[in-house]
Amino acid sequence: MPRMVQVVLPHMPHHLVHRGHGWQVVYAGAEDFGRYLEDLRKLSSAVDIRVYAYCLLTKHVHLLLNPGEEVAAMGRLMKALAARATRYRNRVEGGSGTLWEGRYNSSPVQTETYLLDCTRYIELNPVRARMVPVAGDYAWSSYRQRSGEEDC
Repeated sequence: MPRMVQVVLPHMPHHLVHRGHGWQVVYAGAEDFGRYLEDLRKLSSAVDIRVYAYCLLTKHVHLLLNPGEEVAAMGRLMKALAARATRYRNRVEGGSGTLWEGRYNSSPVQTETYLLDCTRYIELNPVRARMVPVAGDYAWSSYRQRSGEEDC
């Protein structure tokens, strides 16, 4: 069965979720989280995608991205991120095969109100999961940078 077409609208933020295959662990430690964030910074800059918010959890990632004019850039970014993370995990664990459960899910964020709500939803994930008492205590989300607690 062919894959469903991803709807990507130019100059509009999109909420993306990418899960580990079978909800397997994607980020096992600080080095895994750090590598993904460094790749996100480099690759998003290279393809001119604006990152509004992110939250990396052990088994999945939430991203709030704006593809700008070239909508295909978002797919290229996500493909490159997934490939790098997969190669890294396979090298570290001596494994092979996929790390991710298919393609990422994406939803356009069409209003400013929803943009704010979506950002809060993403950055409060670790609080809702009872991983930390407040969003600022979680190192792997955009909250501390957006709130000015940490440099970008």
